[in-house]
Amino acid sequence: MRQKRAKSYRKQLLVYNHTFKFREPYQVLLDDQIVFDSEQSKYDLVKALKRTLQAEVKPMITQCCMQALYQTKNEHAIDLGKQFERRRCGHMPSDAVSPKECIQSVVNIKGKNKHRYVVACQDVEIRRLLRKVPGVPLLHISRSVMIMEPLSDASAKVSEKEEEAKLFKGLNDPKYAGVKDESEENQSEKSAAKKRKIGPKQPNPLSMKKKKKTDNIEKSTKNSEQNGEEQDSSKKRRRRKHKNKADEQEDDISESKQDEDDTQ
Repeated sequence: MRQKRAKSYRKQLLVYNHTFKFREPYQVLLDDQIVFDSEQSKYDLVKALKRTLQAEVKPMITQCCMQALYQTKNEHAIDLGKQFERRRCGHMPSDAVSPKECIQSVVNIKGKNKHRYVVACQDVEIRRLLRKVPGVPLLHISRSVMIMEPLSDASAKVSEKEEEAKLFKGLNDPKYAGVKDESEENQSEKSAAKKRKIGPKQPNPLSMKKKKKTDNIEKSTKNSEQNGEEQDSSKKRRRRKHKNKADEQEDDISESKQDEDDTQ
């Protein structure tokens, strides 16, 4: 694949990735005709899909497309179709519909490509119908070359709207500016009122810690008071002892004076 074509395909895939949230490995939905043509021309279908999408792929085929391959009675094409993952389309094998109706019902879900399929088909009518659905990459084989169609008008309109929304939103939008709307504030107040529980409140852990500190202070004050009382009592006892010694000295002096008088 040429460099210019690879670059254009890469740009298209970036649009699908950013706008429509496509992710690797890409789910590629195949129809019966592209499987049959690739087997007839000995074309490596999986390798071509990887080279065109420039990523890992996950080829898938519906039950109705397999029924269409069984009708061709080409064993090699049937074996090639059996190698791919089977996509359940909700149609019973006995009541199988045409590949066009089956692929359209699988891809187009309420006007959107809900499961983000990349459709590889040779049927022109299928591609014409899927161009009306935004976000559907379309592939087909032309002269043994896998080609990706450019963005359809529906996909281009959706991508342009999103880009304009990104430009005009931002600080002008209160959601992106960090400013709450009145509706959001009312909803937050209602949710806060609902969350409030009626009943006894639990004690604040910080207040409990403060109480512990006050208890320690009270204990320390009580201990200091007890120590002060003990010291006062010990001082009083010591004073009494000193007083008793002084009285004894006075008694001794008085006795010695009496003895001196008697001797005289």
